[in-house]
Amino acid sequence: MKHSMMTAAIAGTLVWSAAATSHLAAQAVAAAPNSESASAGPAPRMDGHPDLSGVWWRGGDIGGRGFALSPRGAQRPTFFSDLYQPWAAAHAKTLADKDDPTVHCLPTAFGTLNVSLFDVGAVGQIVQTPKFLVMLTETFHSFQIIPFDGRPHRDTVPPSYRGDAVGHWEGDTLVVDKTNFTPNTWISAEGRVSFHSDALHVVERYRRVDSKTLEIEATVEDPKVLTKPWVVPKQTLTLAPFDQIMELACSDKDIETVPDAPQPPASSAKN
Repeated sequence: MKHSMMTAAIAGTLVWSAAATSHLAAQAVAAAPNSESASAGPAPRMDGHPDLSGVWWRGGDIGGRGFALSPRGAQRPTFFSDLYQPWAAAHAKTLADKDDPTVHCLPTAFGTLNVSLFDVGAVGQIVQTPKFLVMLTETFHSFQIIPFDGRPHRDTVPPSYRGDAVGHWEGDTLVVDKTNFTPNTWISAEGRVSFHSDALHVVERYRRVDSKTLEIEATVEDPKVLTKPWVVPKQTLTLAPFDQIMELACSDKDIETVPDAPQPPASSAKN
Protein backbone atom coordinates (compact mmCIF):
# COMPACT_ATOMS: atom_id res chain seq x y z
CA MET A 1 0.00 0.00 0.00
CA LYS A 2 1.67 3.21 -1.15
CA HIS A 3 1.16 6.76 -0.04
CA SER A 4 2.81 9.69 -1.80
CA MET A 5 3.06 13.04 -0.02
CA MET A 6 2.26 15.96 -2.34
CA THR A 7 2.22 19.61 -1.37
CA ALA A 8 -0.55 22.15 -1.79
CA ALA A 9 0.91 23.50 -5.01
CA ILE A 10 0.00 20.23 -6.73
CA ALA A 11 -3.02 18.79 -5.00
CA GLY A 12 -3.96 21.20 -2.24
CA THR A 13 -3.98 18.34 0.25
CA LEU A 14 -2.35 15.04 1.07
CA VAL A 15 -2.81 12.26 -1.45
CA TRP A 16 -3.80 9.22 0.54
CA SER A 17 -4.17 5.64 -0.55
CA ALA A 18 -7.75 5.00 -1.65
CA ALA A 19 -7.61 1.61 0.00
CA ALA A 20 -6.48 3.19 3.27
CA THR A 21 -9.23 5.79 3.20
CA SER A 22 -11.85 3.15 2.43
CA HIS A 23 -10.54 0.99 5.25
CA LEU A 24 -10.78 3.81 7.77
CA ALA A 25 -14.21 4.76 6.52
CA ALA A 26 -15.37 1.17 6.91
CA GLN A 27 -14.03 1.08 10.46
CA ALA A 28 -15.84 4.30 11.30
CA VAL A 29 -19.15 3.22 9.80
CA ALA A 30 -19.03 -0.11 11.59
CA ALA A 31 -18.34 1.38 14.99
CA ALA A 32 -19.98 4.80 14.80
CA PRO A 33 -23.51 3.81 15.88
CA ASN A 34 -22.30 2.37 19.18
CA SER A 35 -19.75 5.12 19.82
CA GLU A 36 -22.17 7.94 19.14
CA SER A 37 -25.07 6.50 21.10
CA ALA A 38 -23.06 5.94 24.26
CA SER A 39 -22.43 9.03 26.36
CA ALA A 40 -18.91 9.86 27.43
CA GLY A 41 -17.94 8.66 30.88
CA PRO A 42 -15.06 9.72 33.11
CA ALA A 43 -11.51 9.44 31.80
CA PRO A 44 -9.92 6.06 32.57
CA ARG A 45 -7.01 6.18 34.99
CA MET A 46 -3.68 4.42 35.45
CA ASP A 47 -1.61 4.63 38.64
CA GLY A 48 -3.55 7.67 39.80
CA HIS A 49 -3.25 9.60 36.53
CA PRO A 50 -5.56 9.83 33.51
CA ASP A 51 -4.83 7.14 30.92
CA LEU A 52 -4.36 8.94 27.60
CA SER A 53 -4.30 5.68 25.61
CA GLY A 54 -6.41 5.43 22.49
CA VAL A 55 -6.65 6.27 18.81
CA TRP A 56 -7.35 9.99 18.48
CA TRP A 57 -8.63 12.07 15.57
CA ARG A 58 -10.90 15.02 14.86
CA GLY A 59 -13.92 12.91 14.06
CA GLY A 60 -12.87 11.93 10.56
CA ASP A 61 -9.90 11.10 8.40
CA ILE A 62 -8.53 13.41 5.69
CA GLY A 63 -11.40 14.67 3.59
CA GLY A 64 -13.90 13.97 6.36
CA ARG A 65 -15.47 16.09 9.06
CA GLY A 66 -13.07 17.63 11.50
CA PHE A 67 -10.23 17.89 9.00
CA ALA A 68 -10.21 21.67 8.48
CA LEU A 69 -7.65 23.68 10.41
CA SER A 70 -10.34 26.17 11.44
CA PRO A 71 -14.14 26.41 11.01
CA ARG A 72 -15.37 27.74 7.70
CA GLY A 73 -15.54 31.51 7.73
CA ALA A 74 -13.37 31.83 10.82
CA GLN A 75 -10.31 34.06 10.82
CA ARG A 76 -7.13 32.10 10.17
CA PRO A 77 -5.22 31.67 13.42
CA THR A 78 -1.60 32.77 13.72
CA PHE A 79 0.83 30.19 12.36
CA PHE A 80 4.51 29.57 13.14
CA SER A 81 5.81 31.35 10.03
CA ASP A 82 3.65 34.43 10.71
CA LEU A 83 6.08 35.18 13.57
CA TYR A 84 9.30 34.98 11.54
CA GLN A 85 12.02 37.54 12.14
CA PRO A 86 12.60 39.71 9.04
CA TRP A 87 15.56 37.66 7.83
CA ALA A 88 13.59 34.43 8.22
CA ALA A 89 10.56 35.83 6.38
CA ALA A 90 12.86 36.86 3.52
CA HIS A 91 14.47 33.42 3.43
CA ALA A 92 11.06 31.70 3.42
CA LYS A 93 10.23 33.48 0.14
CA THR A 94 13.13 31.69 -1.52
CA LEU A 95 11.79 28.25 -0.63
CA ALA A 96 9.32 26.19 -2.65
CA ASP A 97 7.26 23.05 -2.30
CA LYS A 98 10.22 21.02 -3.54
CA ASP A 99 12.17 22.17 -0.48
CA ASP A 100 9.57 20.72 1.91
CA PRO A 101 11.31 17.78 3.67
CA THR A 102 8.05 15.81 3.80
CA VAL A 103 8.17 15.24 0.04
CA HIS A 104 11.16 13.04 0.85
CA CYS A 105 9.09 11.22 3.47
CA LEU A 106 10.69 12.97 6.43
CA PRO A 107 8.38 13.80 9.35
CA THR A 108 7.53 17.30 10.50
CA ALA A 109 8.96 18.76 13.69
CA PHE A 110 5.44 19.46 14.93
CA GLY A 111 2.38 18.64 12.83
CA THR A 112 0.47 19.76 9.76
CA LEU A 113 -2.88 20.01 11.59
CA ASN A 114 -1.32 21.67 14.65
CA VAL A 115 -1.27 18.29 16.42
CA SER A 116 2.15 16.71 16.89
CA LEU A 117 0.55 13.30 17.46
CA PHE A 118 -0.70 13.38 13.85
CA ASP A 119 2.57 14.52 12.22
CA VAL A 120 1.59 14.72 8.53
CA GLY A 121 -1.60 12.69 8.94
CA ALA A 122 -4.94 13.13 10.67
CA VAL A 123 -5.00 10.30 13.19
CA GLY A 124 -2.60 8.97 15.82
CA GLN A 125 -2.41 6.45 18.64
CA ILE A 126 -1.25 6.84 22.24
CA VAL A 127 -0.13 3.87 24.31
CA GLN A 128 0.44 4.67 27.98
CA THR A 129 2.43 2.58 30.44
CA PRO A 130 3.31 3.35 34.07
CA LYS A 131 6.56 5.06 32.97
CA PHE A 132 6.15 6.02 29.32
CA LEU A 133 3.74 7.55 26.87
CA VAL A 134 4.25 6.18 23.34
CA MET A 135 2.89 8.25 20.44
CA LEU A 136 2.42 6.53 17.09
CA THR A 137 1.47 8.07 13.75
CA GLU A 138 0.23 6.37 10.61
CA THR A 139 2.53 8.37 8.34
CA PHE A 140 6.23 7.73 7.77
CA HIS A 141 6.42 5.10 10.58
CA SER A 142 6.85 7.93 13.08
CA PHE A 143 6.84 7.40 16.83
CA GLN A 144 7.93 9.14 20.01
CA ILE A 145 8.59 7.69 23.46
CA ILE A 146 7.93 10.13 26.30
CA PRO A 147 9.07 9.13 29.82
CA PHE A 148 7.24 10.80 32.70
CA ASP A 149 9.04 9.26 35.67
CA GLY A 150 11.11 12.34 36.52
CA ARG A 151 14.15 11.69 34.34
CA PRO A 152 15.76 14.71 32.57
CA HIS A 153 16.39 15.23 28.88
CA ARG A 154 19.10 13.01 27.45
CA ASP A 155 22.32 14.90 26.67
CA THR A 156 24.06 12.01 24.94
CA VAL A 157 21.75 11.52 21.95
CA PRO A 158 22.05 13.31 18.59
CA PRO A 159 19.36 15.76 17.42
CA SER A 160 16.29 14.07 15.97
CA TYR A 161 13.36 14.88 13.68
CA ARG A 162 10.77 14.87 16.48
CA GLY A 163 13.02 16.05 19.30
CA ASP A 164 13.88 14.54 22.68
CA ALA A 165 10.81 14.47 24.93
CA VAL A 166 10.23 14.16 28.67
CA GLY A 167 6.98 14.60 30.56
CA HIS A 168 5.61 15.23 34.02
CA TRP A 169 2.15 15.42 35.55
CA GLU A 170 0.63 18.64 36.82
CA GLY A 171 -2.54 17.35 38.42
CA ASP A 172 -4.43 15.56 35.64
CA THR A 173 -2.49 17.32 32.86
CA LEU A 174 0.56 15.72 31.26
CA VAL A 175 3.15 18.37 30.36
CA VAL A 176 5.56 17.29 27.60
CA ASP A 177 8.80 19.19 26.98
CA LYS A 178 10.64 18.64 23.66
CA THR A 179 14.13 19.84 22.76
CA ASN A 180 17.17 18.77 20.68
CA PHE A 181 15.56 18.96 17.23
CA THR A 182 17.48 18.60 13.99
CA PRO A 183 16.97 21.71 11.82
CA ASN A 184 16.40 19.50 8.76
CA THR A 185 12.60 19.43 9.04
CA TRP A 186 9.76 21.93 8.83
CA ILE A 187 7.12 22.62 11.45
CA SER A 188 4.35 21.67 9.03
CA ALA A 189 3.84 20.53 5.43
CA GLU A 190 1.34 20.87 2.56
CA GLY A 191 2.85 23.96 1.01
CA ARG A 192 3.45 25.76 4.31
CA VAL A 193 7.04 26.97 4.32
CA SER A 194 7.91 26.60 8.00
CA PHE A 195 11.61 25.95 8.50
CA HIS A 196 13.00 26.19 12.03
CA SER A 197 16.37 26.16 13.75
CA ASP A 198 18.12 23.84 16.19
CA ALA A 199 16.88 26.08 19.02
CA LEU A 200 13.31 24.79 18.60
CA HIS A 201 11.58 24.10 21.91
CA VAL A 202 8.04 22.72 22.23
CA VAL A 203 5.92 22.43 25.38
CA GLU A 204 2.61 20.55 25.12
CA ARG A 205 -0.14 19.98 27.67
CA TYR A 206 -2.42 16.91 27.34
CA ARG A 207 -5.67 16.65 29.29
CA ARG A 208 -8.20 13.85 28.87
CA VAL A 209 -11.48 15.60 29.61
CA ASP A 210 -13.55 12.41 29.61
CA SER A 211 -13.50 8.95 28.09
CA LYS A 212 -13.90 10.33 24.55
CA THR A 213 -12.19 13.73 24.55
CA LEU A 214 -8.53 14.79 24.60
CA GLU A 215 -7.49 18.46 24.76
CA ILE A 216 -4.02 19.57 23.70
CA GLU A 217 -2.35 22.94 24.17
CA ALA A 218 1.14 23.80 22.93
CA THR A 219 3.67 26.61 22.84
CA VAL A 220 6.49 26.57 20.29
CA GLU A 221 9.63 28.66 20.81
CA ASP A 222 12.51 29.28 18.43
CA PRO A 223 14.46 32.42 19.36
CA LYS A 224 16.72 32.10 16.32
CA VAL A 225 13.88 32.55 13.80
CA LEU A 226 10.76 33.82 15.65
CA THR A 227 9.99 37.24 17.09
CA LYS A 228 8.03 35.61 19.93
CA PRO A 229 6.72 32.15 20.91
CA TRP A 230 3.94 30.66 18.81
CA VAL A 231 0.92 29.76 20.96
CA VAL A 232 -0.79 26.95 19.08
CA PRO A 233 -4.61 27.06 19.05
CA LYS A 234 -6.09 24.54 21.48
CA GLN A 235 -6.88 21.23 19.79
CA THR A 236 -9.78 19.00 20.82
CA LEU A 237 -9.55 15.39 19.65
CA THR A 238 -12.12 12.62 19.74
CA LEU A 239 -11.60 8.95 20.53
CA ALA A 240 -11.84 7.10 17.22
CA PRO A 241 -14.29 4.22 16.73
CA PHE A 242 -11.40 1.79 16.09
CA ASP A 243 -8.53 0.85 18.36
CA GLN A 244 -5.57 0.46 15.97
CA ILE A 245 -3.97 2.71 13.42
CA MET A 246 -2.68 1.31 10.15
CA GLU A 247 0.51 1.74 8.14
CA LEU A 248 0.54 4.33 5.37
CA ALA A 249 3.81 4.01 3.48
CA CYS A 250 5.40 6.95 1.67
CA SER A 251 7.16 7.36 -1.67
CA ASP A 252 9.04 10.43 -2.89
CA LYS A 253 9.00 9.41 -6.55
CA ASP A 254 6.69 12.34 -7.38
CA ILE A 255 9.23 14.93 -6.25
CA GLU A 256 10.15 15.74 -9.85
CA THR A 257 6.64 17.10 -10.46
CA VAL A 258 6.83 19.61 -7.60
CA PRO A 259 7.51 23.11 -8.96
CA ASP A 260 10.42 25.24 -7.88
CA ALA A 261 9.97 28.54 -6.07
CA PRO A 262 8.89 31.38 -8.35
CA GLN A 263 11.87 33.46 -9.38
CA PRO A 264 11.76 37.26 -9.13
CA PRO A 265 11.66 39.05 -12.50
CA ALA A 266 15.05 39.97 -13.86
CA SER A 267 15.84 43.65 -13.53
CA SER A 268 15.97 45.53 -16.81
CA ALA A 269 19.42 46.54 -18.00
CA LYS A 270 20.27 50.23 -17.75
CA ASN A 271 21.28 52.10 -20.89
